[in-house]
Amino acid sequence: MTRSVCRTHRIRRTARVAGAGAAALLALSACSSSSDTDSDSGASSSSPKLSGQVTVFAAASLKESFTTLGETFEKQHPGTEVTFNFAGSDTLAASITGGAPADVFASASPKTMATVTDAGAAAGTPATFVRNQLEIATLPGNPDHVSSLEDLTGSGLKVVLCDKTVPCGAAAQKALDASGLELTPVSYEQDVKAALTKVELKEADAAVVYKTDVKAAGDKVTGVDFPESAKAVNDYPITLLKDAPNTDAARAFIELVKSAEGQRVLTGAGFRTP
Repeated sequence: MTRSVCRTHRIRRTARVAGAGAAALLALSACSSSSDTDSDSGASSSSPKLSGQVTVFAAASLKESFTTLGETFEKQHPGTEVTFNFAGSDTLAASITGGAPADVFASASPKTMATVTDAGAAAGTPATFVRNQLEIATLPGNPDHVSSLEDLTGSGLKVVLCDKTVPCGAAAQKALDASGLELTPVSYEQDVKAALTKVELKEADAAVVYKTDVKAAGDKVTGVDFPESAKAVNDYPITLLKDAPNTDAARAFIELVKSAEGQRVLTGAGFRTP
C-alpha cells in the first residue's frame, strides 16, 4: 500500500507545477524511507535467531528418525547443533532425574515419562507425538518359519526380549500375557536396538522388537506380524525439560518433531500417528 500512495502523489505533483521535479524527488525519498522502515520493522518483529547446542535424550527406537530430524533442524537453524543420547527410556529417565544436563526428553512410553514428570524435571505437559507397535524380527528369510508369537515358545529357538523395565520389554510382556503365553528368552537386553542386534549377528533366532526397528534393519532381518501386538501399542511422549540449557532451541526442535514435516519422517520410519 505504501508504494501505491507514493506513486499517486508523484503523478499529481508533476501535473500541477513546474517545480514538480523536486516534489517527485521528495516523494521518491519518502517511498524509499517508508519501504526501508517497513523492512526494518519486519526484521525486528521476527523471532530471535536460534543458536547453540540442543541435547536430546531419546528412546533407542527413535535413533534413525531423530537423527534425520536433527540434521533438518541444523539446516533450518544455522549455528545450532543437535546432539543425541539414545538408550532405553528407563535409563534416560534415571539420568535426567539424577541431574544429567539435557533439553528434551522423548520416551517410548508414558510410564517412563512419568518418572521424569513425577520428579518435577519436565517443563509443562508432555505431548504424545507418535505410536509404535511390536513385530517379531527373525533371521533373514525366516528359516525357522516363525508365524506367530506362540511359535517363539517352542523348544530349540533362541529368542531375545528387551528387559521388562524398558518400554519394548514391557510391551512384549503385555502381549504375552494377553495371549496366555510364557516365554523364557536366552537374554534380556537393555534397549530395543541391543535386542535386534542379537538377531542381526545371528546370536539369536528371533527377537520381539518394534516395527520401526525391523524396517530400519532392512534385509538384515525378516519381520513377522502377530495380532497380539495390537494389545500392546506404545505411545511416545516428548517434553521440554525444566532445567534445559537451551530452552528456545529445545522448543523449536519439539515443534519440528510435531510438525507435518516431522510426522512425515516418523511415519516414513514406520511409526503411527497418535
